[in-house]
Order: sequence, then structure tokens, then C-alpha cells
Amino acid sequence: MHAMQFKLGVIVNPVAGLGGSVALKGSDNVIEQALALGAEPKANLRMQQALNQFVDLIDKVQILTAAGEMGQRCCEELGFATQVVYSAEATFTSEQKLMTTEQDTLAAVAALVAENVDLILFAGGDGTARNICASIAESVPVLGVPAGCKIHSGVYGVTPKASGCVVRRLIQGELVTLAEADVMDIDEVAFRQGTVKAKRYGEMMVPSDLRYVQSVKMGGIESDELVLTDIAADVIADMEDEYYIMGSGSTVAFTMAEMGLENTLLGVDVVHQHQVIAQDLTAGQLLELLDGKDCKLVITLIGGQGHVFGRGNQQLSPQLIKQIGRENIIVLATKSKLSALQGRPLIADTGDAELDQLLSGFIRVTTGYRDYIMYRIANPEYEDS
Repeated sequence: MHAMQFKLGVIVNPVAGLGGSVALKGSDNVIEQALALGAEPKANLRMQQALNQFVDLIDKVQILTAAGEMGQRCCEELGFATQVVYSAEATFTSEQKLMTTEQDTLAAVAALVAENVDLILFAGGDGTARNICASIAESVPVLGVPAGCKIHSGVYGVTPKASGCVVRRLIQGELVTLAEADVMDIDEVAFRQGTVKAKRYGEMMVPSDLRYVQSVKMGGIESDELVLTDIAADVIADMEDEYYIMGSGSTVAFTMAEMGLENTLLGVDVVHQHQVIAQDLTAGQLLELLDGKDCKLVITLIGGQGHVFGRGNQQLSPQLIKQIGRENIIVLATKSKLSALQGRPLIADTGDAELDQLLSGFIRVTTGYRDYIMYRIANPEYEDS
């Protein structure tokens, strides 16, 4: 048996930052010129500085990346085994150096997302972040390693080492807050003429500094009622015209109470348009009611061992969970409850070994209003005893 590895996606924009050292104030559309002036690519070196922060955890991380200069080389030079999921077309500059494009970045991101990586770590500048932001789902966490001339976005670590330290914490299973960060970029043509015009292009979910308990909560100690109110507010704010399956447990019950709705504490109810449309349903009734409908499942930890499936919610059958999809599962928990697990993973014990495997890996857990952490779900079949 073996413990599950953290699935890390790695992307390097090998031409990021080329223009900086030769005073071109950016790299957009000036790659040939920068190389002709003697610029040396630095993005791979910066990614290696980040990877070095957890190279001793090599057995706990699985790296998926793009071929050659887009990630494979720098990872393998440090001894990491890599799985290549994308290869850029061999387009070269006049100096016969590989030149990648925005399309390569987009394609590499798509390939990593398809592999269900836990985090995408990328080296680049604001242009790279902008490309990734345009093509990635909000549910996929990312973190930037600063390697460009322009770093105005909030998705980067302050240094490559800082980015690597955050990833190290994730690999070790520490509670790391997820936060939405702005993606910014500037008009390089205007910048070269002395004008800074920064523009916001969106936001991405990034792991931020370690924060076990929010300091605003009762002097640093979580007050259950305040935290549960925040958790409920986050769920309610995001409710759309879908069907919400509300699972068992006191945290879900508190969310129902905040909506002014009756709740079956030890059962499963269905909410649509902020109204309860069915209560205390069996597995068969849930399948019949929700067949062909867009659904989200709201669940919490049941019992002290961290079960999210298999204890107190057997109405949530493997067939229903597969129908809903992992991306539509909303897990709620206070940080104090997660801390009480002392690093043990959440447990999915659905009775379907294949489904348990699909559910395993890091999942976003709502721990407050717009406050999330990444926490691991275990596949009991593959965990060390």
C-alpha cells in the first residue's frame, strides 16, 4: 500500500522575462529582438528555485508537465519523475532557440486540467497569468513563480522560493487557505513610452500563506457560531438555479437554518430556488427526482474520523455521486474541525472502489465566507494503514 501523492502540474513559459535584462520592459512581441541583444532565458532557473523548496519530498509529489523547456527539463534536472502531457510544436527563433506561444500555454493548461491536477505551478509574468486565467476553471488552484518583467498580479509568490514554500506546505498536508487573487497586466507599448496602464483581467484561486485560524475570529480562536454563519453565507451567496442536495450533519443543518428552511439533520433534503422541494429522501428517490437535472451536493464531515461519504449519508449512492460529478461537490467544515483530524485525510468510503479512487485527491473545502482551504480526500484502498 502507498500514500497518495500530490498531483502537481508544472508549466514554464521559457520566454518569460526575456526583455527585462536588455531594457525592453517586457517580452511581448520582442522575443527575437531580446535574444539578438543577448538576453538569456531565466524562467526555468526560477522554477527550479521554487522546486528546490520541496525536492526532499520527491516521493510525495507526482509532477505532470509539458515537454522540454516548458517544464520537463527543469523538473528532471532536480530528480523529479515527470509525466509529459503536452509537447509544443518545434518553432525556433533565428538563434535556433525554442519559442513557445500563448497557444502552447493554453494547450498545456488544458492538458493539466484534464489530468485533474491538485495545483498548477507556473513560471512566467503577467502575460502568462493572463493567458492561464482566460482558460482555467475557477475550481483549479494555481500559483505563479515570478519570472517575467511585469509582476502586477496577485497570483505570484513574492519570490520563487516563497512560491515553493507554499507548495511544500500543501504537499505536507498543512491547512493552507485558498484565496481569490487579481490577474493584472499592463499595456507594454504604452509602458515603453513611459506610461503605466494596468488593467484587471480576472481572478484565479491561489493558495496563500499558511493561516490555520482567521485572526478576525474572536482574537484568533474560532467561534463556532460566527464561523458557521460565514460558511453558510458563502454557500447561500453562490446558490444559482440548480438543485442542491443538502447532506447530513450539523454544519449543513446550520446552512439550512440560515436560509430559514426546515432540515432533516440525519437525512438528505433537496433545495431548489431557496425552497425545500423534498425532504428525507432515500437513495432511489434522489436518483428519480434528480435524473437529468443540474445538481450540486453540499456535505460536511460526519463523525470524528473525517468521513465525507460512508457514514450517516448512505442515501448518497455511488450512482448519484457519479451523476453529480466531483466538481459539483461542496464540502463544508470549520478549520478547528479539520485541525482536530491532526493531518489525517478525509475519507470517502462509498462502497464503490472505483468511485473512491475518483474522489480521492485534494478538494476545496469551504471554511468561511470566501475562505477556503485545500484538503485531501483519501481512497481507503490505497492508504497506508
